[in-house]
Amino acid sequence: MKTRNRRRLTADVALVLVGAAFVLPLAWVLLSSVDADANLRVKLPAHPTLDNFDAVLKPDITFTPLLNSLILCGGATLLTVVCAALAAYPLSRYRSRLNTPFLTTTLFATCLPITAVMVPVYALFVQVNLIDTMSGTIYFFTASQLPFAIWLMKNFMDGVPKELEEAAWTDGANTFQSLIRIVLPLMGPGVAVVTVFSFTMMWGNFFVPFMLLLSPDQMPASVSINDFFGNRGTVVYGQLAAFSILYSTPVILLYVLVSRRFGGGFALGGAMKG
Repeated sequence: MKTRNRRRLTADVALVLVGAAFVLPLAWVLLSSVDADANLRVKLPAHPTLDNFDAVLKPDITFTPLLNSLILCGGATLLTVVCAALAAYPLSRYRSRLNTPFLTTTLFATCLPITAVMVPVYALFVQVNLIDTMSGTIYFFTASQLPFAIWLMKNFMDGVPKELEEAAWTDGANTFQSLIRIVLPLMGPGVAVVTVFSFTMMWGNFFVPFMLLLSPDQMPASVSINDFFGNRGTVVYGQLAAFSILYSTPVILLYVLVSRRFGGGFALGGAMKG
């Protein structure tokens, strides 16, 4: 019993330390955002104020970069989900000797660092006149997220019984109609996972828009946050924390909305009974 209690105590202490590693940065962001004299220390503000939010709630500092981020990440996420669904459907429904090599190649592509391909991509974008364009950045975001999105979508699609599609085909539906009306609605939580994952990965990406976008008025919030870091290590910590809260809000709202919408999981049991 003593050995078991000692192990439990050790596990509890380890969990507390891990939890503190996550909680302390969040506590610093929340407290520093309302502290006029914020620094790197986690401390209660002597005189809480909203001046940091007033300083960053400006079109050129917050609103325009956030709008650019929504356009880039929203458009790329929509394109990623659509392409991933269309690519995952034949991999899930049709057997071929090429399925395994294709999925293996797709999984390998997820391991490639973006920094390794940015130089040839930049040269290609210059030649096809896609550099410094929102559409070009959206295309590259989509291409970089598609491999893992296809892998996820295919695994979720495997959980939808093919008998439901066969019943729809008997009623005269074609393959595309069965995908839109049968498969995708039943794998709603899977589509939601791919959507949230893709949007989150794009939302926090700094390197890609920094390389492909040149105009300051097109920069997303993930790049404009760099403006709070001044020369010689000077940082406006309070405004940086306030901007970080505003920057994180869209992702948190998306997660909350999706989790409430698809929290009930799959409804395949009722569909099979019907």
